[in-house]
Amino acid sequence: MRRTKLNHPSRIIPISFLTVIALGTAVLMLPAARAAPGHAPFVVALFTATSAVCVTGLAATDTATYWAPFGQGAILVLAQIGGLGIMTGATLLGLLVSRRLGLPTRLIAQAETRSLRLGDITTVLRLILAVTATVEIATMAVLTLRFRYAYDHGWGDALWHGLCHAVFAFNHAGFSTYSEGMTRFAHDPFILVPIMLAVVIGSLGFPVIHELARGPRNPSRWSVHSKMTLFGTALLLGAGFVAVAAYEWDNLATIGALAWPDKLLNAAFHSVMTRSAGFNSVDIGKMERTTLAVSDVLMLIGGGSAGTAGGIKVTTFLILGFVVWAEVRGEVDATAFRRRLSQQAQRQALAIVLLAVGVVAIGVLIMLSLTDFTLEQVLFEVISAFATTGLSTGITPHLPDPALLLLTCLMFLGRVGTVTVASVLALKERSATFRYPEERPIVG
Repeated sequence: MRRTKLNHPSRIIPISFLTVIALGTAVLMLPAARAAPGHAPFVVALFTATSAVCVTGLAATDTATYWAPFGQGAILVLAQIGGLGIMTGATLLGLLVSRRLGLPTRLIAQAETRSLRLGDITTVLRLILAVTATVEIATMAVLTLRFRYAYDHGWGDALWHGLCHAVFAFNHAGFSTYSEGMTRFAHDPFILVPIMLAVVIGSLGFPVIHELARGPRNPSRWSVHSKMTLFGTALLLGAGFVAVAAYEWDNLATIGALAWPDKLLNAAFHSVMTRSAGFNSVDIGKMERTTLAVSDVLMLIGGGSAGTAGGIKVTTFLILGFVVWAEVRGEVDATAFRRRLSQQAQRQALAIVLLAVGVVAIGVLIMLSLTDFTLEQVLFEVISAFATTGLSTGITPHLPDPALLLLTCLMFLGRVGTVTVASVLALKERSATFRYPEERPIVG
């Protein structure tokens, strides 16, 4: 019985993440990890390790100058582990060694990868490794060549910057080995576009990529999950692009001073980064209030399930949208793409959204009591942490230690909490032995 409880995803996934975060904190506290003499303070090391493992990208220090190459390498490894998922990585290792998976391991891997059938687990895990390697290597190659020939980097520096940004982009960890982030490349589509493509692929989720790989030319046979993810991703990317371009077009502090092709490029880049990637090509702190509000919504929604993105997930958002649409039309069943959405999925989506809103609200209240920053700045920072996005208006390095610890907890809850809650709701569903009489409270 004890072993069964330990193997339950609701326990082993958080414990695994906590273990890696603890190890990462210890490594980042080594003197060799810091560029300056001495070791990094505990809070800074813990915050950075959590941000890397939870693939967020929020940084309390300048990653390019505060951390030595050893420290930057540790952050890179932690982000890769966090992006793949602790159990996904462990299962892949076991698969490569033993060539087969037991049922308990399949159940745990299914909970984290959100594969719909246990028979697909082995195939999906192999695909995860193949897609991760392919996207990261291709992105690294393009970026390395661009850094080498357009920015006069030596081959070593170009390869290092290319590798870091490829890994951070695909895994949605918005760290950068440049102090100014991507702002120096605001005019360069050969840098921004490959990063955008890696982010979008990672945000789809591996079950969707698996399905697309099996039947790319037969959309009619795709699952509702894949259709919802692709439709929702396109809808949110398009809406974000239009909103950012419209609100920031004349803002000289962001994209207003750029030529119109660069304005469109950077508007698209910011929209893609709200998938939970965390890179910025303009100063987020100087964006219009309306743009920040739109970004808050996009960050909270995040990307696709079982990928490297955070947030409540696109399918969760769309499920509630279809439920509302069905209620407005007076229909008994909520449907999507000619399929009826199960009551279980609707309850799970509602629970996740309400819990997310509650956590964000509590986080904002606590942060406001700990700092003197405005509500807009605090709300943006809290959502960015909980949705594991990594974008910031620039206040992260100026936060006191209690506020950094709060964001640390929010990043952990955002990365592990949604997986754990969904696993518990799915695996603990049971039928009651009796039912109470029905009542209809007044709504609205």
